[in-house]
Amino acid sequence: MRPDNEANLAEMIWDVQESVRIRGGGTRAVGFVAESDLLDLSGLSGITLYEPGALTMVAQAGTPLAEIEAALSAEGQRLAFEPMDHRGLLSTKGTPTIGGVVAANVSGPRRIQVGAARDFLLGVRFVDGQGTVIKNGGRVMKNVTGYDLVKLLAGSYGTLGAMSEVSFKVLPKVESTGVVLINGLSDRDAVRALSQALGSPYEVSGAAHAPKGIDGHPVTMIRLEGFENSVSYRLAEMQKLLGGFGETVVERDPERTTAGWKWVRDVEAFHNQEGDVWRISVKPSDAPELAARAEADGVLYDWGGGLVWVLLPKGTDLRARLGEFGGHATLVRADDKTKKQLGTFHPEPTPLAAISAGLRAKFDPNGIFNPGLMG
Repeated sequence: MRPDNEANLAEMIWDVQESVRIRGGGTRAVGFVAESDLLDLSGLSGITLYEPGALTMVAQAGTPLAEIEAALSAEGQRLAFEPMDHRGLLSTKGTPTIGGVVAANVSGPRRIQVGAARDFLLGVRFVDGQGTVIKNGGRVMKNVTGYDLVKLLAGSYGTLGAMSEVSFKVLPKVESTGVVLINGLSDRDAVRALSQALGSPYEVSGAAHAPKGIDGHPVTMIRLEGFENSVSYRLAEMQKLLGGFGETVVERDPERTTAGWKWVRDVEAFHNQEGDVWRISVKPSDAPELAARAEADGVLYDWGGGLVWVLLPKGTDLRARLGEFGGHATLVRADDKTKKQLGTFHPEPTPLAAISAGLRAKFDPNGIFNPGLMG
């Protein structure tokens, strides 16, 4: 099934007899979905409203992310939440779409400063499991209503409805970027340095640590962005602040800084590497201990240590290795057998699981959307 407009989408869902797998650009094969008919939303494509002066855009769910970024770039604007491109990590060849970004709440290193994808959403249109078109929120920032439902759809992975259109805010491009690098730190010292940087008044927009960087050695990265004079001042102050952790180096070359943060954003260290990939969300101060407990083949810290990517041998149950901890572990890359056995998402506490099930029953009473993905 490949609808080319919202009315067509609603009609198709109304006629569904069993269940469907929702796909946008086909780039994020995350999670195990039971065998179902394919509902391809890539036909719902195109920017329907763009007001650069109001910093808002409206686009159909299947609109390629590249088309959106090109339109924004022409006006000196950007998607500030820096969505990750999963294709290299998951070995997929599809086209990232704005609907897929919203459905998975895909956010990159800049989340620590500006928030996640859901924080930029203004409105959404979707079709629920009974073929009813639902509109929530607005198309511009001064006309936003029902904000909680808009946020609810972000990160729901298509289990509550099939999105047809999203509206979101954008931000201007930055004038200048600089990165403070510290080489050779242990994981614990790196997280301490990142926490100190994030606690400073210098507006950090990226805070990552790789025990094995591009050159194979430990590197800690702190990114600062903004107007040229401001960035230069804050880089100097950040070097003073972090001087106790070792020698600091500043990188200002735009191509190198862009490539370095793309390497972090897209977890390029794990591309073409055998094994399963997990992401752990946790309190930064707990991250080094959990990474050690994981006994991983590869580790990458983002969000100041709040997000830890780990590479493990195929079929490894990371949650069993970690035991009880204050956070959650999500299985991002594995074969279908492992996904089905271990589950993609961390088991929810009983009260939260009841709320989640209740929401799915409300929006999709017949359980037709992405069966088996979330409970």
